[in-house]
Formats: sequence, structure tokens, C-alpha cells
Amino acid sequence: MRTKMKNELSIRVSTITDLASIVDIYNQAIRSKCATGDIVEFTIEDRIEWFHTYESNSYPLYVAEIENVIVGYCTISLYRQGRAAMSSVAEISYYLDYAYHEQGIGTALIKHAIADCKRIGKENLLAILLDINTPSIGLLEKLNFKKWGHFPDIIDLHGNKCGQLIYGLKISTT
Repeated sequence: MRTKMKNELSIRVSTITDLASIVDIYNQAIRSKCATGDIVEFTIEDRIEWFHTYESNSYPLYVAEIENVIVGYCTISLYRQGRAAMSSVAEISYYLDYAYHEQGIGTALIKHAIADCKRIGKENLLAILLDINTPSIGLLEKLNFKKWGHFPDIIDLHGNKCGQLIYGLKISTT
């Protein structure tokens, strides 16, 4: 599945050649200190095994590109591994290159992932994020995700406490 938007933005399933860009984008999120609970940046080698946990027919990793430059990515990840009753639930995560924020790319990535859920057999998406990440909260709410949970003050980002939110979306399978 491939989505094009405005003849500029293209969304596709990632390949291993995208990994350097994916790592660069994620490291930007780490440096922001408000978009992830990771506090140490990754190398490409650190993320090779992680990359191979994604499979296009069940748990895809999508990339968004503009003129052959990766500007963001979105993952659909396994939720509670080994629990068969939860196989229709997945976690969605997304990260954008900070030079491309507020251009509709995050919206396009999430909409693409939601549209692909029927094909990959997912009926519920969970977004797990820091409660200080107000841009992501706004984006999720704009796309009809609802706040399903909040764990206050459980995250320690270099001495600064924040909470974790769970936003959920039920996907129509009809």
C-alpha cells in the first residue's frame, strides 16, 4: 500500500535502506526530551534487530518521504506479546523530522496506518505517549483517538517528572 499526498508526500512500507534516516529522526525525538522515554541516542547498529521486528503484512513500519528524503515514520507494533486474545490490538508510534513539523505529515502517516489496519487485522490502536507531548495529544484527538488512560508522574526525564498517556482508537472493520 502506498499513499501520495499533494504530489509531494509519499508513504510506503520501509526498507532496511531507510534505517539511517529513521534513526536520525528518532534521535531528534530523544534530544527534544518531550517525545519519548528513551534518553540515550541510538546508532544504526543498535536498531537493526528492532527494525527486523516489523513485517509489512502484520506489523508494518511506514516511512513518509518528500522528493526521496525520509521526513517521518510510523510503526504498528505488537501489543502484549504472546497473548492471543489481544492480537487485534496494536500500538502506533510516529516520529517526524523536526524540520517538517506542522505540515500535515503526521496526520497523513496516521491516516495511512489506520486505513491499513483492516488489511493487517487490527481493530484497536493504542498510542502510548508522554503527557508533556502536547503536539501529539492534539494530533491524536484530531484523528478521533480518545484518552483511555493516564499514569501520572511515572517518567523521569533527567530529573523532570511527567506522566504517560494511553490514547486509543477503535477501527471500523466493516
